Amino acid sequence: MARLTANAPLLHPECEITDSTFGAFVEIGKGSRLNNASFGDYSYCDRYADIANAQIGKFANIAAFSRIGATDHPLDTASCHHFLYRSDDYWDDADRDADFFARRSSRVAHIGHDTWIGAGAMIKPEVTLGHGAVVAAGAVVTKDVAPYTIVAGTPATPLRHRQPVPIADRLMELAWWDWSHEDLRTALPDFRSMSAEAFLEKYETA
Repeated sequence: MARLTANAPLLHPECEITDSTFGAFVEIGKGSRLNNASFGDYSYCDRYADIANAQIGKFANIAAFSRIGATDHPLDTASCHHFLYRSDDYWDDADRDADFFARRSSRVAHIGHDTWIGAGAMIKPEVTLGHGAVVAAGAVVTKDVAPYTIVAGTPATPLRHRQPVPIADRLMELAWWDWSHEDLRTALPDFRSMSAEAFLEKYETA
């Protein structure tokens, strides 16, 4: 019997999840922490991912110990310590800085469909990964990544195209990630065996 279902995400032990939503066939790895995150259908994160303020597309592959939407501290004030905004942790008569948290949650990272984020990589707030993009392990992504581009390093820079631009454009036009569960199953042998170009040639006219 299949482990994943359309009805509810598979949540492994020790996860901390707040204000987050999940599509069909989603899996969240052990010890992961999610806040204000949405996962599209078939997306998953492996162990101890830390994801905040993020919109994640379909079929995203998020490796262990990666971080998306890494939160920040104030830099313009006399101190950058979180006693400024988590003030109620320190004083009974102080409130949290609601405006600070509202600004933080509005700085959303966008992760496209069919993306791969390597182990220990970090995606900063307000960054967009285009569909099909790949982030190498340990990379720190501070700027938007074009569709079907592989980036690596600190800060991350482009290495090469995952697919040639004309093929990438055709894949985005085909938008196979919107196919039904049944159609994906029917095409599974072709996903496994065909090159991207051969796959397009078969299914663009289907």
